[in-house]
Amino acid sequence: MTGRASDGNESSLDGASVDCVRAAIESGDPLSGTRGFAGAVDDRLVRDVLGRYPCFTERDDPTTWSFDPTELDQPESVPAGHGRTAEGDQRVWSLPDVPTIEDDEAAVATVRASIDASLDEVVADSLAIAFSGGVDSALLAARLDAPLYVVGFPDSHDVEAAQSAAASLDRDVRVVEVTHDDVVRAVPEVATAIGRTNAMDVQIALPLYLVAERVADDGYDRLAVGQGADELFGGYAKVAKAPTDPRVDADTVRGATREVIQSLPDQLERDVLTLRAAGVEPVAPLLHDRVVEAALQLPGHMLVTEPGDDGVRKHALRRAASEWLPDEIATRDKKAVQYGSLIARELDRLARQNGFKRRMDDHVTKYVESLLA
Repeated sequence: MTGRASDGNESSLDGASVDCVRAAIESGDPLSGTRGFAGAVDDRLVRDVLGRYPCFTERDDPTTWSFDPTELDQPESVPAGHGRTAEGDQRVWSLPDVPTIEDDEAAVATVRASIDASLDEVVADSLAIAFSGGVDSALLAARLDAPLYVVGFPDSHDVEAAQSAAASLDRDVRVVEVTHDDVVRAVPEVATAIGRTNAMDVQIALPLYLVAERVADDGYDRLAVGQGADELFGGYAKVAKAPTDPRVDADTVRGATREVIQSLPDQLERDVLTLRAAGVEPVAPLLHDRVVEAALQLPGHMLVTEPGDDGVRKHALRRAASEWLPDEIATRDKKAVQYGSLIARELDRLARQNGFKRRMDDHVTKYVESLLA
């Protein structure tokens, strides 16, 4: 292979050692005890089953590859769970079918133990925490001795929630206050880094990028994030409403959760590229294999207590988190980052101020594209 050559060194891999990945290939175990991986092993490029690290090749030359798509002329992502050679892609791992834990207390204990072990492995050196005040990031804040950062426009929900939660945990939180100038400057940088201009991806990536920039400026090179918790533990309204919500095909909460878990590779590719472009390396303890396996074993009512709008989402996670968090945080609902930070609202406002009106089809995406021109 050209590009980053597969020479057997660990520098050819992100996330895990060559020996770990070789063992996962030989066993076919998709959850072999890593936090994900991607890169070159022997005669192929591989990416773990959840795509926790991105990897790309030239579209017409799969022997030329990089972790960074901006280094390639026509980057094509290696699919999660696959190996890629000059002959094409081959599936190596699939999301496993695991038995359900029928006892509720045992289910909570399994989730708690998996999170406990994953957080115990996190090294706090040169680490900061992206903190929004919800249960996911609060778990990190309660267990890791690292500074907390929240990003948002003044008076945004996330800033208020983070300050309130930090006070409950007897912690300080550093506020990264966003302006319209910040957004205009960062949009082309983010869109270039992720290779996407659609409004939703850019809106989600912007707050990650802006908080990571500040973290890097303050001298930290790693950022702990709560990514994956919503997908793994039933955090979405469309999961709670299965099978009546048209956004999912599954007819049960457990099936809908599995469906959204399989959407993670695309999301994580965006998020990892965003954070790296800002100068930090992501640390995602809630996406360790052991946490993924614990989540897959949960029955539907431990994901969402009741189908529909009235059910408590992420029920098992909240119960597990109650060992480390006050109830007011463990039970708190939180807005998605693009809305809680007000970045989606203000990007829409900027689009309209610059002549991209809502009556236009996908007006925010058109505005994003105009900033790249």
